[in-house]
Amino acid sequence: MEASNLVDADSNPPRDPAALSSSRLRPPPPLQQSPPDAAPPPPQPPLPEAPKGSAVTRAEKYERDAPPGSVSLPDDIEPSPAKRIKLDSVAVDPEPERLIPDSRVKGVAQVKTEFLIHPPGSKQPPPTVADDDAAEASHRVDDRDHGSSHKSKGKPRGQNKNRSFGSSRDSVELCASRATYPELSPRECRFGDGCKYEHDLRKYLAKGKREALTTFGGRCPVWDAKGACDMGWKCRFLPTHMVERTNDDGVRELVLTQREDGRHDGQAHATSGEGVGVVNVVGTQDKTALMKRKMKTPKSDGYVLWLEKNGREMERQQQQPERSAAPAGPENGTGDDEQGEGSTRDNAAMYTEPPFLPSEKRRVYFGPETPVLAPLTTQGNLPFRRLCLDLGAQLTYSEMAMSMPLVQGNKSEWALMKAHEDETTPPAFRGAGEIVAGYEHSRDLKFGAQISGNKPAQVLKATEVLTALCPHLRVVDLNCGCPIDLVYRAGAGSALLDSQAKLEKMLRGMNAVSGEVPITLKIRMGTKNGKPTALKLVQRLLNGGLEASEYGGGSSGIAAVTLHGRSRQQRYTRSADWGYISECAALVKTLKRERDAMADTVRECDARTLPSAPGGKVYFVGNGDCYSHVDYSSHIENAAVDSVMLARGALIKPWVFEEIEKRQYLDKSATERLAYVEKFARYGLEVWGSDEIGLGTTRRFLLEWLSFAHRYVPLGILEHLPPSIQDRPPAWKGRNELETLLGSENYKDWIKISEMFLGPAHENFRFEPKHKSNSYEIEAEG
Repeated sequence: MEASNLVDADSNPPRDPAALSSSRLRPPPPLQQSPPDAAPPPPQPPLPEAPKGSAVTRAEKYERDAPPGSVSLPDDIEPSPAKRIKLDSVAVDPEPERLIPDSRVKGVAQVKTEFLIHPPGSKQPPPTVADDDAAEASHRVDDRDHGSSHKSKGKPRGQNKNRSFGSSRDSVELCASRATYPELSPRECRFGDGCKYEHDLRKYLAKGKREALTTFGGRCPVWDAKGACDMGWKCRFLPTHMVERTNDDGVRELVLTQREDGRHDGQAHATSGEGVGVVNVVGTQDKTALMKRKMKTPKSDGYVLWLEKNGREMERQQQQPERSAAPAGPENGTGDDEQGEGSTRDNAAMYTEPPFLPSEKRRVYFGPETPVLAPLTTQGNLPFRRLCLDLGAQLTYSEMAMSMPLVQGNKSEWALMKAHEDETTPPAFRGAGEIVAGYEHSRDLKFGAQISGNKPAQVLKATEVLTALCPHLRVVDLNCGCPIDLVYRAGAGSALLDSQAKLEKMLRGMNAVSGEVPITLKIRMGTKNGKPTALKLVQRLLNGGLEASEYGGGSSGIAAVTLHGRSRQQRYTRSADWGYISECAALVKTLKRERDAMADTVRECDARTLPSAPGGKVYFVGNGDCYSHVDYSSHIENAAVDSVMLARGALIKPWVFEEIEKRQYLDKSATERLAYVEKFARYGLEVWGSDEIGLGTTRRFLLEWLSFAHRYVPLGILEHLPPSIQDRPPAWKGRNELETLLGSENYKDWIKISEMFLGPAHENFRFEPKHKSNSYEIEAEG
């Protein structure tokens, strides 16, 4: 494998810290040139002609016009991207430590001229703008192309909200009673002769399944990982673990093999399939009990009853007519102060204590050395999280799970809670951030679960069953930032930002029923542009709302808050507002100081309500547009957050975690990037199985990741650093054919990449990207 080209961040000229803005970074100068005595790089081979249907072919179909005559533009007019002026270098002021801003075109990644398909000044298409809500989209599938001969005008836009992925199954399906057993001693089928599946093993192997795969050296990744393959005869790498032996009676028999250290329980794959090293596996019996409402949630039921009773009492008190009273004055002894105190005493008298207080929580830690991988719908699957862990991610989250399906025992929703054993190990810890009293690093984990709901009863019950059935959870995180219409209109996700009183009740209840597992939440700035509400919400959650302040309820008990620096209405149309994130981070620290100042006074909060008593430290994490170690370090230093959460940056460039750890740019070669694709495919087969269905599932989620990963523009072909996640490049070609292929926008090229490791796609397999702009067919030229 080729070595990475390392670019040391410290080699850039120093910058004036005062010139930095908390909401926007000033870019450092370009990559440093190699020293004079360094060996010259080998010449790049000429780029071969790209295959038909590739991104290069699509780009070349545009007619190339001759460059127009040179026309000087006024200084106050910015040239268009199609006719922008290429800068040879960044101008540096003679004064030391002060950089003159370069003339970049906003929103466009400037690629070196030799890698542009269309020379500067020629006619070229505008850069593709992707819909980044895809990372938070719903699970619906689509029949967009079924039976439709209508040819739309122009390029398709928007999301493919109803997608289908076809079917990947054997042409003749083998009965589960034969799937993992020797040929001559199968398990008895309970359907007997009426079974609709094949019982003749040799017939199934000859006609029922496709030929064995030769990728991964022809060896089964699952068998290599644990010494046995749960898919048995259905495995597409069957020769790895199959032999034909002659028994004592001279009869030849097909049998499955396993290593001496392997585990093969002889059960049909329908009852196995947890994957290699998978934890938080909830059994069928527990899910059935939930489905039949036989699993009790006594804590949640008691707390919800208390909420309802207390709410009715408060409503009744507010509806009572005001009692007549004599005018206040010194003569009757009813001054304003005494009236206020009496009112407070009346309110306190009608308040009833919760049925129980929260248990003591396990302490957690967020610091500069713990970059966080965000919870990502669809893309945040177990194989991708494993890949990010290998590259330096320290904290991970499940995909967002809906509370009600969890409580109802929905199989697909509980599958989201599965984690790998690598996620149960402690994160990196150097004590670079603030440490809460009683923190035990050896007890800390990396994996947390995220849930969503619109009612206290739902999220409380989901939290109680989660913490009871999943022993490997770092935190339970409540999603209060999802902008998707389906979630928002149901009153969940970012809709909770407009219902702060209800949200506070939900978090207090979750904290009461979660046992030792801490509660966190993820929010946005607000729901509408220009009307942020996060500051007010953070203050309420850390100090308690009006009711809590009157009755001494104190903090809501959350251990951490993550703020995405955008509103719900904004989605991803503009850059994240790190200036506002910085204000919220400062507020959290101010409230912590005020709480410390109230220690040993009558206003001191009840320590039992604090997340990390003594002290009640609440960690604050920022989220939005982090795409390099420069972004990460700037946010830690300038916004004063405890850590940074990465979402799209990790999808496009998973090794951003490695850059953060090494504090330098990594110009990954195409060979190295392809190795990450291979690793994802291997991890996918270990989780979803190596049979035809498992291959189809792995291929589908690999393509989902490639729909983001193709947007990476190699550092070596960029004019300026740091790269911006919001920039879109013009049509470009890579330093070799493989690099060009990995940057293709055409999903058919993504399928070709998947076939390098998963073999040819099944004839019934279909893939539709979440964004329609990646789904078009290439028209024949001429």
